[in-house]
Amino acid sequence: MRNLRNIRYSTWKSSVDLDGDAITSACWDPAKDEVLCTFGPTERDGRIRLVRVSEHVRPSSLDIEYQEVAAWDAPSPNPDLAVDRVISSHHFSDTLTTCLVLKGGDIVIIQESEGLNPQDGVHIEIVGSIDEGITAAGWSPDEELLAIATNANTVVFMSRSFDGITDMAMTADDLKASKHVSVGWGKKETQFQGRGAKALRDPTIPEKVDQGVLSPNDDGSTIISWRGDGAYVAINSIETGIRRVIRVYSRDGILDSVSEPVDGMEGALSWRPAGNLMASIQRLEDRVDVIFFERNGLRHGQFSLRAPRDRTLAKDQIWLEWNSDSTVLAVGLDDRVQLWTMGNYHWYLKQEILTRSRPLCLTWHPEKPLRFTSAVSGKLLLAEYIFEVTRGSLTPPYDYGAVAVIDGETLKLTPFRTANVPPPMALFELQASSPIIDVAFSPANTFMAVLHQLGVDLYEWKIRGQRSLIPSLIGSVAFARDDPDQECMPLQIAVTENSVVHCLGFERGPVIQSRPFDRSTGEFSSNSSIYAGSMFGFVRLTQAGSTDVLVQDCLGRLHGVADQQDELYSTRLPSQLPWCEVIDLAGNVIAVGLSRNGHLYANSRLLLKNCTSFLVTPAHLVVTTSNHMIKFIHLVDVDSLQVPPDDPENDERCRSIERGARLVTAMPTNMSLVLQMPRGNLETIYPRAMVVAGIRKLIDAKDYGKAYSYCRSQRVDMNILYDHRPQQFLTNVGLFLDQLGDVSYIDLFLSSLRDEDVTQTMYRDTKGVRTQEPPEVPSNEAIVGGTQSSPKVNTICDAVLSHLQSRKAKDHGTLQNIITANVCKVPPAYEDGLLVIATLMQEDEQLAEKAVEHICFLADVNVLYDEALGLYHLDLALLVAQQSQRDPREYLPFIQNLHRLPEIRRKFAIDDYLSRHKKALSHLQSIPAHKEAQDYTVKHALYTTALKLYRYDQPNLTALTGLYASYLESKSRFREAGLTYESLNDYIAATRCYRAAGTSCWRECLFTAQQQSPPLGSDALADLAATLAEALYEAKDYASAAAIHLDHLDSLENAIPCLCKGYLFADAMRLVAQRGRPELLSTAVDLGLADALSSSTEFFADCKAQLRAQVPRIIELRRKAAEDPLGFYEGERAGGADNIPDDVSVAASSRISTSASLFTRYTGKGGSIGTAGTGVSRATSRNRKREEKKRARGRKGTVYEEEYLVNSVRRLVDRVQATIPDVERLVFGLARRGMHERARTLEGLAAEVVEGCRIAIKEVFVAAGEKKKQGAEEERNENGGIGGGGQEGEWRPMGADAVLLDNLEAAWRKQEPPVITGLERLSLLGS
Repeated sequence: MRNLRNIRYSTWKSSVDLDGDAITSACWDPAKDEVLCTFGPTERDGRIRLVRVSEHVRPSSLDIEYQEVAAWDAPSPNPDLAVDRVISSHHFSDTLTTCLVLKGGDIVIIQESEGLNPQDGVHIEIVGSIDEGITAAGWSPDEELLAIATNANTVVFMSRSFDGITDMAMTADDLKASKHVSVGWGKKETQFQGRGAKALRDPTIPEKVDQGVLSPNDDGSTIISWRGDGAYVAINSIETGIRRVIRVYSRDGILDSVSEPVDGMEGALSWRPAGNLMASIQRLEDRVDVIFFERNGLRHGQFSLRAPRDRTLAKDQIWLEWNSDSTVLAVGLDDRVQLWTMGNYHWYLKQEILTRSRPLCLTWHPEKPLRFTSAVSGKLLLAEYIFEVTRGSLTPPYDYGAVAVIDGETLKLTPFRTANVPPPMALFELQASSPIIDVAFSPANTFMAVLHQLGVDLYEWKIRGQRSLIPSLIGSVAFARDDPDQECMPLQIAVTENSVVHCLGFERGPVIQSRPFDRSTGEFSSNSSIYAGSMFGFVRLTQAGSTDVLVQDCLGRLHGVADQQDELYSTRLPSQLPWCEVIDLAGNVIAVGLSRNGHLYANSRLLLKNCTSFLVTPAHLVVTTSNHMIKFIHLVDVDSLQVPPDDPENDERCRSIERGARLVTAMPTNMSLVLQMPRGNLETIYPRAMVVAGIRKLIDAKDYGKAYSYCRSQRVDMNILYDHRPQQFLTNVGLFLDQLGDVSYIDLFLSSLRDEDVTQTMYRDTKGVRTQEPPEVPSNEAIVGGTQSSPKVNTICDAVLSHLQSRKAKDHGTLQNIITANVCKVPPAYEDGLLVIATLMQEDEQLAEKAVEHICFLADVNVLYDEALGLYHLDLALLVAQQSQRDPREYLPFIQNLHRLPEIRRKFAIDDYLSRHKKALSHLQSIPAHKEAQDYTVKHALYTTALKLYRYDQPNLTALTGLYASYLESKSRFREAGLTYESLNDYIAATRCYRAAGTSCWRECLFTAQQQSPPLGSDALADLAATLAEALYEAKDYASAAAIHLDHLDSLENAIPCLCKGYLFADAMRLVAQRGRPELLSTAVDLGLADALSSSTEFFADCKAQLRAQVPRIIELRRKAAEDPLGFYEGERAGGADNIPDDVSVAASSRISTSASLFTRYTGKGGSIGTAGTGVSRATSRNRKREEKKRARGRKGTVYEEEYLVNSVRRLVDRVQATIPDVERLVFGLARRGMHERARTLEGLAAEVVEGCRIAIKEVFVAAGEKKKQGAEEERNENGGIGGGGQEGEWRPMGADAVLLDNLEAAWRKQEPPVITGLERLSLLGS
């Protein structure tokens, strides 16, 4: 679908200094992008002149300059050859050497100097000579071998230094080298022709076998052509008296194969650089074919050349030349050069360049595939082409998908929105009066201009509805041909919406001609032209209706030439970019250009480095990349253009495509894109980015019907119809339903709803934030898309129901949609849907049956059966049951039994069957059946419901309360059971339950024990109190134990030790004074003070020793880890410190490791280096459990020691902080009892430990706060972006490795340090 379009054309004629001699050869200097050509020798002048021709790009012109490199006499060394002739020229850029091979046998090299003037120090040398004379020569593509064919029918291989490598004789025996066997595949005689045809002849024998008869026009020439990789060389020559034959030699000079005999084959030969085919010419009676051979010499297809209209090809001497990337085959005729390409097994004539005289040769640039030079007598043509798809407008509604393909005089035109016709066929074919050069569409696809060699044809695009018709010719203009020498060479064409045709051509320089077309008269106005300078091509405009005409020059600048005035634009590209389009975004002009090496620019900003093709739609810049991806870039200002990553799974803007696919056209109206594969076939795709963008646009326009159809056909989640514009949808529910129309479409939409905002998940708008917010929802509702239930589905269903129910006439479709809306709610409103059917049963039973069928299709019929029973509508339940797979013997007797029961008893039976026990209990209470209700309550544990129902029925309430108390006691809920028994005045059972409840209910237990009737004995009451006091003492509730001893057992002697045990010395002294027992101060209080002093002193001594041991060890471990992390985490390494890398990381970096890592020390053999599979075998749960035990122990010398010690210090500080209030009370009590020295000693020890804790906090938890902030910052960085996902898919270790990683990333490293308050010291003690 691509055409060849000229982007540079210039000519150079030999000046008077060169005496107007004809150019005899030409070759490229790829390093300087210059041409070296030779003049002479001639009969008049036997000298050879080597001239260097170069192009110079200037802001206002493209100039060609030449410089003579060398000139020397070249007399013919062969007396049979009157004038010598250059048959091969080649330039070596690395040594500035040009090699000429002459027909007389001389091989000449001309070495230029490296100075500015190539004539200075030029060295000319004849490096060798072949006495027999040379018929053909050719350098290998790697410039290492020179193949020469001589007049003695020999082949000589020479090296770069012109040393002979080998020589071979070409004899008739060579024809026996290949034994070709043709089985006639694809021939007419091998096809099925009926039953009798096989009996008539042998199909494997062709009707005619070529004998290799020579063509009458054969000039007897010999041609040499190398394969692209330089491994083989082919020589086309005449075997005297036999036939013309192509010999294939290997690089070592070994004959590989010869071609099969072909009648009429001539001397042209060109081996396709890709290596699969060799092209030659076969002249037949009625036509001339280009034929192809494989390397083994067998034929492999052909195509016929097209003769000009005014003559035949009978006398033409034809030559062939492939370009460097094997895409274009140049065919030289006597007065023109044809450029052919192949696609989908069809050969297209893409360009025909008129030369008026026979072109001597055509030389392709070795590095720029579509750049060539051609020598025509005294003139040198320099031209460059590009492959470009000629497409129409991509702006809706003019995006007809029009693509024009040039094939000689035929224009193949296909509007892909009307018909997807694969090439080489086309929907329309238009004929021109001469070979077509270029085609252009107006920005809105109103006009199409066809440029051919004789003039311009203007067509008008026709449409009927949505279908494109064949364009109609509305005007033509022919080029004036008064002076053949000053004839303009047409190159490109452009047409505007106001029917002005602009033609870029070349006379003495590039010119742009403008021809307005008058639609009223059907005639073109007079021609006006301007000098084009260095402008080389029209730029495509994407804005429909534009009348501007832009041209790009060789410096990347843009010029406006619409009014035949050169207006320079401020927007420009960094350099000449052959493929260019200009976008106008509300006055913001962006020029998008693609270079030959795949660099895509937006103005001067580089977007991509691996782009292969691009096109521009109103919403996207669509590109394909060499990574076989198609990407969609949202059109915004240049600085905000964002290229999506290669992530087709998660980003709708990126999609994988077939290798080598190129963009052909796009149709935003159809949301489709057409791609062409390398072999030529087309593929139409519907990219998610285009589809979703189109659906959004349709929703904004309230075209819900078309948006729904695209969602349905392209499998787009239909939630987008609501989520994109929620408030607009709710406001236009009626419009939405009317546009959908079809009942099944509405059902499909409702059934597709789910509580997720798809515009924030799967169809997140990658261009920007939506301008419209979703509707407000009540604060007590969950957020849309959250983890809890969302009101979104119910909101939509309620809106649809409200509109449907407001209709006066409700047909079957409306009722069906109402049922669907109820069933699709979250949770499903089955009852509402069934009530609709129940109402319908009274009006139209047949319609009700259809409604039941529909609701059973939407939901589980068993659930619907239960819901129908729950409505107590037995007829409806029977109707639903008939739609299920239930056995009638199962449900019919059940329903019949229900019919026989009274109404309330029937409701009880139904609710009991449906396990709606609370509702069934209420029916029993209504019957009334109180005894049955009590049994039902006990059976199903419905005590709370029963107590609520019988709240005002005291006798039954009392019975139910007793049952509930027994139930609570059986479930070990003793506190609630005691309260329930107490409410029934059953103090014995209440006491039993309170006592079983434990120490928390000792007050309630003693109360109910004293309320029993008959009263509890004093001994039993004392035993109960003593038991409770002992339990409280064991539970360390010393104050409560002392209260029982004092109030219920009247034992001050036992109460005082309890208070002292709880450090309540002030209360103990108060009670001693209150009861008048001063002797207890020395026997009980002082003893309690001494015990408390002993335990506190021992505690603080242990804490002091622990701090002295653990804090220095933690500091030492951290110092070792900082100085040598590898040695600390992995252990000793062989080779000492010299082998320790400087980029050690303690984090796992790969799931499968093939070398030792920081984790191997703890997961297996520390010294071994396992394979990729051993890491997997170690990742077991057993190893993990073992490693977790090691971590919990924190053994000295392991990586877990620091964590263990830090946690130990934290626990110590917390214990000291909790002990400070008790120590303060103890010191105060010692001072009150006159034990000042003991109090002073304890206070000093406690203060020393508190100060040690403060120092430990500063040293052990020195950077806890900073680490926590740093960790939070790192987490934000890793999870950066919308939706996070920074760590998604990251490998995490398993087994023992995971335990070590958990330790390295443990939360204890980031926890806040513990807090220690100061000890309040007594001034009385003088400390």
